[in-house]
Amino acid sequence: MTAQKLLAEGLGTAMLLVGVVGSGIMAETLADGNVALALLANAVATGCMLYVIITTLGPVSGAHFNPAVTLAFALRREHPWSAAAPYMLAQTAGGILGVWACHAMFDLAILQSSATMHRTGSGQWFSEILATFGLLFVIFGGLRSRPDAVPPLVGLYITGAYWFTSSTSFANPAVTIARGFTDTFAGIYPGHIPMFIAMQLIAVGIGHVVLTRLFAEPPATAESRRARQG
Repeated sequence: MTAQKLLAEGLGTAMLLVGVVGSGIMAETLADGNVALALLANAVATGCMLYVIITTLGPVSGAHFNPAVTLAFALRREHPWSAAAPYMLAQTAGGILGVWACHAMFDLAILQSSATMHRTGSGQWFSEILATFGLLFVIFGGLRSRPDAVPPLVGLYITGAYWFTSSTSFANPAVTIARGFTDTFAGIYPGHIPMFIAMQLIAVGIGHVVLTRLFAEPPATAESRRARQG
């Protein structure tokens, strides 16, 4: 593991939060109370940012930008366990810095705590399981079939998941924590964060059981790949 990879994970996650929080602030300001329009703008901007950062930083660090994704790769032995914690710390720190950058950009108080109270309840908790499982499905399915298509697949999935999940698809512990630091459109009350993260981690466990079987390489392909690597 190199400092370059940690920088890529931190910077990429910061840019993701700039996309999430910045577009939320702008959308709420311009939508004149139309929450549906604000959410649409927020979703599209987030999806676009994901496409950009995964495409540009994927070759550097793997473009996880998400502790749940890092954990999923580690469970599959496709990411070293020794690098998991540093990745997660870089992602979380980068996410918070991205939120603070948004506040500075829009001339808001840098240090905030979200008062958004509606992001809780069994429906939204279950939604986070589905949202996170779906994200892992898209990533590992894309890597299995068309690795070059992963950036648009993830961007499109999250854009859609903003709308078809009741939680608006956080699906990312670092993003969830960072959004507790902004009292804007994208915020989540800090007291509601632990259950969101717990559901995201449950989804990683489910995904590990299901997706490793669903997208398992045929024995001949796996043997050929190991031979090339050896």
